Amino acid sequence: MLNVLGTPVVEADRVTVAIAGRPVLRGVDVTIREGEFVALLGANGSGKSTLVRALTGLRPLTSGRVRLFGTPLHDFREHARIGFVPQRATAAGGVPASVREVVASGRLTRRTPLRPASRADRRAVQDALELVGLADRAHEGVSTLSGGQQQRVLIARALAGDPELFFLDEPTAGVDLPNQQALAGALRTLSERGATVVLVAHELGPMEPLVDRAVVMRDGRVAYDGAPLSLDAVHGHHHPFETTHDHAPHVGSPLDRLEGGR
Repeated sequence: MLNVLGTPVVEADRVTVAIAGRPVLRGVDVTIREGEFVALLGANGSGKSTLVRALTGLRPLTSGRVRLFGTPLHDFREHARIGFVPQRATAAGGVPASVREVVASGRLTRRTPLRPASRADRRAVQDALELVGLADRAHEGVSTLSGGQQQRVLIARALAGDPELFFLDEPTAGVDLPNQQALAGALRTLSERGATVVLVAHELGPMEPLVDRAVVMRDGRVAYDGAPLSLDAVHGHHHPFETTHDHAPHVGSPLDRLEGGR
């Protein structure tokens, strides 16, 4: 059910981003409220991943404004309130580490450097491991896991920080169905705990029942913002988006029928 009463936790006002002089976001307005599970959809090059990076401060704005939890982005310092899982990252980062060690690094936003892990830290790490179904692999090297399992480790790392606002950029890209289902189960629990979730995706798969609201990007603009779309509407048939720089298989327009193929 769409949440329309929660306090805004993300507010984007006329956000514009250009990369190497080329406009990628063109005056985006979007508000995400507390407790919503929002799917940010769109085809290759639509700007959805750039939007997430702009909202989290990872990509500078050309113009416009962003507020997080009511605070202007340039003044926002409560980074522990936000969890971010990047697109197609490697959990190990090239450094030999166990699953538990990688997940434990997610607690660094909650404690001062060099302070030993507390009982609360250890509990949060264990809870995150159990939530993604990897508690039994905690002492194994991350590099020994499959790509889908490594993605679950990255989600557990973000979860360990107890975020209130959770961004995931294409978490199921290239991930097999069992791992997609495990990810969906973890996100369902997170959502039930009251977290706000923003999921960037081409296809929702097992995530589809979790979505309260769909925001569809097209050519750097918000083309649709409302109730979740049907599978047929998400895929479209006649006028696919142009493909440019996103790193995932091409998907047709989710708005072909809604927009008359404009």
